[in-house]
Amino acid sequence: MKQILLYVVTEDRAFLSHRLPMARAARDAGFDVHVATSVGSNAEAIRAEGFTVHAMPFRRGGLSPFGAISTILALRQIKRGLSPAIVHHVGMQICVLGGISSLGMATPQVNAMTGLGYAFTSTTAKALFLRLVIAIALRFLLNRNHAVFLVQNPDDRAALETVGINPRHLVRIPGSGVDTDKLTPMPEPDGPITVGFAGRLLTAKGIRTLVAAHRLLRARNVEVQLLIAGDPDPANPDSVRLEEAQRWNSEPGITWLGHVEDIATLWRRCHIAALPSHREGLPKSLLEAAACGRPLIAADAPGCREIVIPGQTGLLAPIEDAQALADAIGELAASQELRKRYGAAARQLVVEKMSSHSIGAAIVALYEEQLQRAS
Repeated sequence: MKQILLYVVTEDRAFLSHRLPMARAARDAGFDVHVATSVGSNAEAIRAEGFTVHAMPFRRGGLSPFGAISTILALRQIKRGLSPAIVHHVGMQICVLGGISSLGMATPQVNAMTGLGYAFTSTTAKALFLRLVIAIALRFLLNRNHAVFLVQNPDDRAALETVGINPRHLVRIPGSGVDTDKLTPMPEPDGPITVGFAGRLLTAKGIRTLVAAHRLLRARNVEVQLLIAGDPDPANPDSVRLEEAQRWNSEPGITWLGHVEDIATLWRRCHIAALPSHREGLPKSLLEAAACGRPLIAADAPGCREIVIPGQTGLLAPIEDAQALADAIGELAASQELRKRYGAAARQLVVEKMSSHSIGAAIVALYEEQLQRAS
């Protein structure tokens, strides 16, 4: 009989976009994969993979205790009904709520920190309070012998050690895997140099800084286009308002595309990929751009530094420094040779260390190790 692996993820769309390579690897290794999530329009696509979907009440970003209790109770019922061999919680909120729902259970857990999020990037009083609460919750709920924390970069590992997580419970796997067979190097498009951004429209993702850098370049008479793929995130206090995103379309050289289903269509139109984010786990948008052979520009921030290596795969600029970001874009815009060299190196790095094949093998090995420890 196959061992049951239960993923717990905020939304079905998030599972498809970020966990699918791992889940496929687990399925191919013989696990019976189940997914507990807030069900939207993507449940059938998950079932088409041969996975079982369990509806879970969850509102991302919500702080209501009643909402949290309903999520905890639903998760506890799902876990008791399935008796999974291993549980993989994804995201900060889910790790905390999932930890509460597992009290009294000795099921091996993988708690995936996909980036430390708003509470660790913002300096508002609300964020600082959340950071304190989260630190206490992580330390006392999840610092158990049968649990491991999965991080994507060394900065997040250090941050979790600082809040009291035992280093023996920390495991680093770089990202969730990119399909480098599907996303392959593309020739540069014709026309003016175009910079692409893919991600949620959050201040912490650097989108406002990128727009400011674009304005600086236009003021210098540098003919650069900016394509923005992604939507505002009303559940995040850091989100750009819809009206602001719509206004970008009226600015010369800027096109806001909204959500782009097939990300390859974005990078086919772009010469450069940019994500001046304040903090990432390991930015999937840059990994996908790298797989397509695009040179990268990012903020000198946790997570971004793992894929953007200055002078090799791209250029880094200080966080929230529009002037430096404009200079970096201008440097790549002026040199096709540099773009090709950085793009080729970025592709090689992803193929060697961050492909769905390598990440899938690493996550299956982690599952098997946790099961052996529990036996």
